[in-house]
Amino acid sequence: QVQLVESGGGLVQAGGSLRLSCAGSTRTFNTYTRGWFRQAPGKDREFVAATKQNSGMTSYAQSVKGRFTISRDNAKNAVYLQMNSLKPEDTAVYYCAATDRHLITGALGSAENYDLWGQGTQVTVSS
Repeated sequence: QVQLVESGGGLVQAGGSLRLSCAGSTRTFNTYTRGWFRQAPGKDREFVAATKQNSGMTSYAQSVKGRFTISRDNAKNAVYLQMNSLKPEDTAVYYCAATDRHLITGALGSAENYDLWGQGTQVTVSS
């Protein structure tokens, strides 16, 4: 089974940038739909961004659209989340997720549709 490992979290001031990375343990990861979710203390896990298998089509939560960019590097079995113009409300644990199921666009934002999860990486944005 593919394992996911995130990295790149940290502490940054508001307005700053971070890039999160998620590495899959096998090349099979490259055939999966891949996404990023986040969970702030006391809140439910929420969708951030996703990229569909094969087409590479991307989808974003409205709250991050224009600031975050999801990308993938199949040569490195990786998916990234570039986060710019960070705000204190972006503070959360960020999780990489993946599934080998074919999801319609409307299903990309539902955590229950993803089978594989990383351990999470903390992102803290100070005001």
